[in-house]
Amino acid sequence: MTEAPEEFRTAVAALRSVCPRPEVTLEPIRAPRRLAPWAFAVGAETTGPGDVPASGRLVLLHDPCGQEGWDGAFRIVVYLRAEVDADLAGDPSLAAVGWSWLTDALETSGAGWTALGGTVTATSSTRFGDIDGPSRSDDVELRASWSPTSTELRPHGEAFAQTLGSFVGLPPVGVTLFGQRRGE
Repeated sequence: MTEAPEEFRTAVAALRSVCPRPEVTLEPIRAPRRLAPWAFAVGAETTGPGDVPASGRLVLLHDPCGQEGWDGAFRIVVYLRAEVDADLAGDPSLAAVGWSWLTDALETSGAGWTALGGTVTATSSTRFGDIDGPSRSDDVELRASWSPTSTELRPHGEAFAQTLGSFVGLPPVGVTLFGQRRGE
């Protein structure tokens, strides 16, 4: 197999250097093989206040020739999913707020991007019959992709981890919620 291009190796090293907040775990996972000649993926998990779980993945795609719609040789694709309560799932502003969590995180991290697009979806499921689990569950999902404007991808990885924290309800780093004490 051909060695990965230097710019791809640099981009992967930048993503591997991300040190998220303690509540978020990031680890390499198997990347999709057919979307681009070179790919790298990171899985993420966290638990927010009230033990609300969230998970996600970030996939870095690289095609030295670029692809239609990428506006560059790299594309970042993210997927995030978090459980929410039924009231929040039914809030008509949830999609706009969820999207702003991503765009705000990209801006505050200093990530440069172009060709950003995606969806935010709230789902509610009711179980019937012999299916285990709670009778109802509500989730919010974000699916997005964009093209970074450089191979310095650490800010993009930091924005991904920050967005996951927002989806699960973690306060900004350095902020303590009322009722929480250090060490809890």
